[in-house]
Amino acid sequence: MNIGSRFIVLLLLVAGLGAFSEAKQLAVIVDKTNSLGGLSAPDLVKVFKFDSHKWPDGRPVILVLRDPSTPEMQTAIQKLYHMQVDEFKALLAAHASGVIVVRSEEELLKSVESIPGAVGLVDVYSINGRVNVLKVDGKLPLEQGYFLKGN
Repeated sequence: MNIGSRFIVLLLLVAGLGAFSEAKQLAVIVDKTNSLGGLSAPDLVKVFKFDSHKWPDGRPVILVLRDPSTPEMQTAIQKLYHMQVDEFKALLAAHASGVIVVRSEEELLKSVESIPGAVGLVDVYSINGRVNVLKVDGKLPLEQGYFLKGN
């Protein structure tokens, strides 16, 4: 391999490592029947900390979350919960009837889509047309100043 080829391989490796270390930007999603267009950041925190148990239409809130070890949940634990992972796991265990933990983004999307009252967090690039995206403080994901922007 000549020096030029080594340089290109090194650039590709560095670029690839940067993509893996970058935190994902999260979107708050709800099922299509949820007519709520958005929440303030404090109200979003209440929903995700189990302080708000019902939507304005009276349906129960069901959190659909990824495993706490995933990059998405690391961002959520930092931005929403301000807890250590063990504290977060204890919170989930204490509210087991109001939360579903899934293994993949696809499973999360399918769960939110099919469960009335469900709300979840997904990578912004996983959003599909079968769920609604909530604004947070009047902003959608990818807008400057969005609350759940990754680091």
